[in-house]
Amino acid sequence: MRDQLREGRLDERTVDIDVQASAMPAFEVIAGSSAEEIGINLKDMMGNMFGNRSKTRRLTVPDALEYLVGEEQAKLVDMDSVSRTAVQRVEQAGIIFIDEIDKIASRDGASGGHGPDISREGVQRDILPIVEGTTVNSKHGMVKTDHILFIAAGAFHVSKPSDLIPELQGRFPIRVELEPLTREDFVRILTEPRSALVKQYVALLGTEHLEVAFTPDAIERIADFAARVNEVTENIGARRLHTVMERLLDELSFDAPDLQEKSVTIDEAYVQRMLADIVKNEDLSRYIL
Repeated sequence: MRDQLREGRLDERTVDIDVQASAMPAFEVIAGSSAEEIGINLKDMMGNMFGNRSKTRRLTVPDALEYLVGEEQAKLVDMDSVSRTAVQRVEQAGIIFIDEIDKIASRDGASGGHGPDISREGVQRDILPIVEGTTVNSKHGMVKTDHILFIAAGAFHVSKPSDLIPELQGRFPIRVELEPLTREDFVRILTEPRSALVKQYVALLGTEHLEVAFTPDAIERIADFAARVNEVTENIGARRLHTVMERLLDELSFDAPDLQEKSVTIDEAYVQRMLADIVKNEDLSRYIL
């Protein structure tokens, strides 16, 4: 029987096994009175009280084997130790990235004392104690944020960093201003990363048995178009390359299964022909991600 199982001769058979079924639905209850406290899962708190019941499921032999192996592996894990280790690592080596922090900054010229700016300042004051260093209640225990690294980022094209409340500004002492991506940056982004867009599209079209090659001048032309569109419309950085590449290869992607010629070279002339209109057309809303 063991030999048949290992050789796969029993894979088509089905077996009935007992699996654990929860005796109560999982839902969350907000504990405490402050906004910083995190909801605690009532199922985790009272699971031992209610216990679990089992039910019978009919599975194929491979699926049953996978379930039983996973069940035995779970029994070998000490979840209390895992939670303690996770909390310790978060406290000592955690990094929290706060994106679009400019969205909660007060706007210049906004009327004070009422309106949305009050809610923005309220969000800032909710974030402030966590950034300063406090103890947060979580389902895995109390977590101290004193040694967690907080990194915030924002466009600040409408508001300014000085529009944040002074206390929050003081908690981000190191500030770096980023420069817009250049044409040379786009060339590097298209070619250097292991998952660069050019490599992705080559692999994607390869699934249709279509061999696609990009010449160096074609890549430079693509980067040039992306940089120019960013200049005349909203500058969305490297995300523009997704739109440009999709526009460049949409016809080729659509026709790929039916093409007789299974080898295509993308050169500068092809790029110019496919992308010239997106710069000439003043209504570029369809090209903005």
